[in-house]
Amino acid sequence: MDAPDQVEAYAAADFEAPDRRFVETFIQRHGLDFKGEIADLGCGPGNIALRLAQALPQVRVRGVDGAGRMLDEARRRAAASEVEGRVMWQQAYLPTADLPSHHFEAVVSNSLLHHLHAPAGLWETIRQIAAPGAAILVGDLRRPPSLDAAHALVATYVAGEPPVLQADFFASLCAAFEIEEVRAQLDAAGLHTLTVEALGDRHLVVSGRLDKGPGA
Repeated sequence: MDAPDQVEAYAAADFEAPDRRFVETFIQRHGLDFKGEIADLGCGPGNIALRLAQALPQVRVRGVDGAGRMLDEARRRAAASEVEGRVMWQQAYLPTADLPSHHFEAVVSNSLLHHLHAPAGLWETIRQIAAPGAAILVGDLRRPPSLDAAHALVATYVAGEPPVLQADFFASLCAAFEIEEVRAQLDAAGLHTLTVEALGDRHLVVSGRLDKGPGA
């Protein structure tokens, strides 16, 4: 997602409510005293990464995205914030060997899964980069039961947004996974300690902690 009109539209769009809910969910499950480095996979213009750094003063956040223009916007936003020294940005496509192995105390991702041609790449990356016992939080859209239901969600949530965002939202809903499909992905990846559940009328969330390993 690196087209100038998409970057401009996403940078200007109001995602405050879902972004705030994502960060609040992380805090509810892992606490305000969480420490260490968090990887935000598919960080886009930095909304979640910056909110995490602002809410959790003892963390550093590395935002990872494949779109250079999105990362340029993230850097611009970070420069205007008080947390610039605790966030960094890295361009990479998943899966990647460019991130440190078994390093991050938490891995998060919001609205990336449905964009991936091979969703196993996300789970493979999480297994590779997360430290033993790391906190995991992955949020995404949930595929509605019909095209009519998808159109109704567009009308409810993005009717006032630019056409490019409306089209992207509809396409994303249609490309998203159902809960049972995500459960099967987690099983195939060996991520048996993670759970998936519905969140609201259009999202799902995967959360938990990785195994700490033998003898932990």
